Amino acid sequence: MNTYRYAGAPQQPAPRLISFVIPCYASEGSVALVMDEIRQVVGEKPEFDYQIIAVNDCSPDGVMQVLKEQAAADPKVIALDLAKNGGRHNALMCGCHYTDGDFVVFIDDDLQCPTDRLWDLMAPLLSGEYDVSIARYPKKKQSGFKNFGSKVNDAVATWLLGKDKNLKFSNFSVMKRFVRDEVVKYTNPYPYLSGLMVRSTGRVCNVEMEERERTIGTGHYNFRRSFALWLNSFTAFSVKPLRLATSCGMICAFLGALMTIYTVVRKLLIPTIAIGYSSIMAMLLFIGGMIMFMLGLIGEYIGRIYISLNNSPQFVVRDSYNVPDPETRKKRRSRS
Repeated sequence: MNTYRYAGAPQQPAPRLISFVIPCYASEGSVALVMDEIRQVVGEKPEFDYQIIAVNDCSPDGVMQVLKEQAAADPKVIALDLAKNGGRHNALMCGCHYTDGDFVVFIDDDLQCPTDRLWDLMAPLLSGEYDVSIARYPKKKQSGFKNFGSKVNDAVATWLLGKDKNLKFSNFSVMKRFVRDEVVKYTNPYPYLSGLMVRSTGRVCNVEMEERERTIGTGHYNFRRSFALWLNSFTAFSVKPLRLATSCGMICAFLGALMTIYTVVRKLLIPTIAIGYSSIMAMLLFIGGMIMFMLGLIGEYIGRIYISLNNSPQFVVRDSYNVPDPETRKKRRSRS
């Protein structure tokens, strides 16, 4: 005999969690507005919930005080205070370690990211077709120098990482949880987040949208920061630069051998000709410069290996606010 047992009303599925990671630097007047817009946009779809991880990258203004106030008012906001400035990608990596969402969104603190286009950005992931979605701006609202730097970075990433040349990186992107889980496995002190995402999955797409004009504050990505990011992308994920150095060395050696044969033959055919001092100096300077460049490149690799072997940390968190205990995080992940 079958016995019927009342199971109660069917349970509603838990909302899918979106984790927003915001690296904060010199954004005292804008970061709270970014959080307000996130709440408003996510509130449009009740089947989703949000979590905000804001990382203070040793900002010189009062950003940390703003983050503490936001965390006190909203339990869904996690505020992290780094002990040392490490740059945007280190701050993003720090935030990734505290995310629990089904999706992780990277967004800047200056209101330039079009947060109102969040659902367009997430659409390729929600359809199941892609694992990472990145905003593509036809025209970036930044200086000519930064545009040039972005193009150089893109060319280097295309060559080194083997990404599609039509795929463009930007500051507004979203990835699935399994990509995040793969990204946080990288523990070396020189992270390049775009490279880590592309290395984890080939299902990456761009979504066209317009970047907003900057209305608060000024950009703080100077030449030193841009060059450091380029160097990370150049040396962190490929040995192609070393192979290029080997190829250049072989070419220089071959040209040097040809020049030697040419000089000897010319001297034998024309005994009275004087060997030119200028040509010798030009060759010495060229070959010497190439050798120094290659040694510097090899030294950069060796230095990074040495720092990595010394377990230099990507980031150090001085203070944290609203970070849930491990058991709570485990339950949250099992529900989503």
